[in-house]
Amino acid sequence: MRLAGPENSATAEPRARKYKCGLPQPCPEEHLAFRMVSGAANVIGPKICLEDKMLMSSVKDNVGRGLNIALVNGVSGELIEARAFDMWAGDVNDLLKFIRPLHEGTLVFVASYDDPATKMNEETRKLFSDLGSKNVKDLAFRDSWVFVGAKGVQNKSPFEQHVKNSKHTNKYEGWPEALEMEGCIPRRTTAS
Repeated sequence: MRLAGPENSATAEPRARKYKCGLPQPCPEEHLAFRMVSGAANVIGPKICLEDKMLMSSVKDNVGRGLNIALVNGVSGELIEARAFDMWAGDVNDLLKFIRPLHEGTLVFVASYDDPATKMNEETRKLFSDLGSKNVKDLAFRDSWVFVGAKGVQNKSPFEQHVKNSKHTNKYEGWPEALEMEGCIPRRTTAS
């Protein structure tokens, strides 16, 4: 006697297939699949996944308070470097030294955790704006922010979300909700 497993049952719910980084559908050819989540309050760290590889997470122990940034080669999709920058008590010059020398076509993945903006200065905001951010100019204490930009972009990035820290709308006491963003980024054809 054979028992019918759930896959053979007529009443089994079809399981939703998940694609790279848990996306609900595959990305087109020559696109990179990504999913990222900002930190939740000062408790749950952010995550950045690209092409089914976790680039940054609490489990990898490479995230921290402030801005969590992964630099990725826009042609190959390979991780160049990932670092966290403390924007509450850290030195903004460390962040500037990290993002000033980017090469054309470098993808920049940013996920906030706790406080992304206290130490930001005008130069930092301009550099992120040049990478395609439209919200960095309004970023403030304990806001939630996720962003994907690139060195040499002509327009503002479609991959950005921002939630203001507001005691009237915060999901957590003192912090807004975590943000989750996913999508498909076109590969650069050549590194300039």
